[in-house]
Amino acid sequence: MRQTAEHAGAGGFATRAIHEGYDERSEQGALVPPVYMTSTFAFENAEQGAAMFSGETPGHFYSRISNPTLDLLERRFSSLEGAGAALSFASGMGAISSVLWTLLRQGDEIIVDKTLYGCTFAFIRTGLAKFGVTPRFVDMRDPENLARTISRNTRVVYFETPANPNMRLVDIAAVSAIARAHGAKTVVDNTYATPYLTRPIELGADIVVHSATKYLGGHGDLVAGLAAGSADDMAAVRLEGLKDMTGAVMAPLTAFQVLRGIKTLELRMDRHCASALKVARALENHPAVARVSYPGLESFDQHPLALRQMRAFGGMIAFEVEGGMTAGRETMNALGMIKRAVSLGDADTLIQHPASMTHSSYTPEERAEHGISDGLIRLSVGLETPEDILDDLLTALDCVRPAARRRSPGNGAIPQGDAAAA
Repeated sequence: MRQTAEHAGAGGFATRAIHEGYDERSEQGALVPPVYMTSTFAFENAEQGAAMFSGETPGHFYSRISNPTLDLLERRFSSLEGAGAALSFASGMGAISSVLWTLLRQGDEIIVDKTLYGCTFAFIRTGLAKFGVTPRFVDMRDPENLARTISRNTRVVYFETPANPNMRLVDIAAVSAIARAHGAKTVVDNTYATPYLTRPIELGADIVVHSATKYLGGHGDLVAGLAAGSADDMAAVRLEGLKDMTGAVMAPLTAFQVLRGIKTLELRMDRHCASALKVARALENHPAVARVSYPGLESFDQHPLALRQMRAFGGMIAFEVEGGMTAGRETMNALGMIKRAVSLGDADTLIQHPASMTHSSYTPEERAEHGISDGLIRLSVGLETPEDILDDLLTALDCVRPAARRRSPGNGAIPQGDAAAA
């Protein structure tokens, strides 16, 4: 189907990811949207400039407020998330902090799930608290925990699903309904799932935030953030949290890269998900592995919820090796192709140790309380040939525990040669 301005919003997910919001006829026939590398925009006359500044006339006047390249990304992304509008930022933390600074005031309360990305946790626990916002951490795997904690001072309910790094899920519809009944906004970090797998706004959430550095960009060559929600909420964040409080503005060239990444999001996520399920099943049946957390496994305690609110189960796996942190580090150090690096959602398979890396802002006591064990390993399954990912990982596990052998097929496990077919 040929995309024109009249057809904006039409088509399936992949079609909208490629065509939404752009008409090449308005750009001299350029198939690829141009990049507007400009800080400011000229006015036809003084009256037009005044009207744009007052909001009476739409248009771009300074790239810290808006820019045509960013505007295209925002319109395309809002379509993918099923939102009224979207907003782009220089990083995922720029998106999170800009949204929360806009929604919260001194004396307000924010209720947060017990598992968060380390920098988000530090910002909420220390940054917001420093300015008189009270954070309360609850285990939102059971929505009743939120219902018992929420109060008239609660303005925001915030969570990730799946959560970084231990893969806990939150029932978006149930938690959003409780928040709405108490007049609070629900903000969901959808980085792990992407809008291809989960659309929180369609399940009742108010605002979705992303580190676009991850799956949306998809190639490990940019740092960016995105948020989506109602037109009113995004306008407020643009003019307050982004423009005046953080200034975390995405560069036009970065927006161009994210637009390029989004075009292949559906294809990439299908591969990430299929490969991750194979890897998770193989890990689950390796005697050197104590525990595997992956929503697609029937053994995952929230598997029924994953079936309800996820199209597929993502590319992220959390697992623990027998022998704790020492064995986990030995496993990571024995890897060849798989890279020891933070971040996720890249074409490359990446592995890291949350307790000493991405979640080191937690104290040991906080990690224990929030379900981030010292032996936990986070694996971002990439786009390489699945058999090569498995060979590297299983060889490393055998090197760490050479006496361990995968159980025979008669015991219901996956033999080493057939692991990739699982």
